[in-house]
Amino acid sequence: MIFATQAQMDAIPPGELPAFVNAHLDYDDELSASGHLIASEGLESADKAVVVRMRNGKLSVTDGPFVETNEQLGGFYLVDAASDEDALRMAAGIPSARVGSIEVRPVLAPLEGAAGDAR
Repeated sequence: MIFATQAQMDAIPPGELPAFVNAHLDYDDELSASGHLIASEGLESADKAVVVRMRNGKLSVTDGPFVETNEQLGGFYLVDAASDEDALRMAAGIPSARVGSIEVRPVLAPLEGAAGDAR
């Protein structure tokens, strides 16, 4: 998952933003060609976010980035890595690692007896 503060993203000069985006698309192509890429997507800025909570059976919808964090989730890569080291190597190649931070996390394995196969 790609994280950066709004200040870090705003520090990219507008004239360099297309090259920054294209660097991600080129990296998508590289991971795809190597057979590692499952999915990747960028996300709109956090000011476009809506936070949904259910409390005591009641729905609460709040506009804006109200999750408790300084950094914003800007996008993600879902890759097939052979090892933790392989995942870290691929994460280091994401262009946003030079601006923000990349959180590497395994996909949750299905729980035994759960209906995950029915999805």
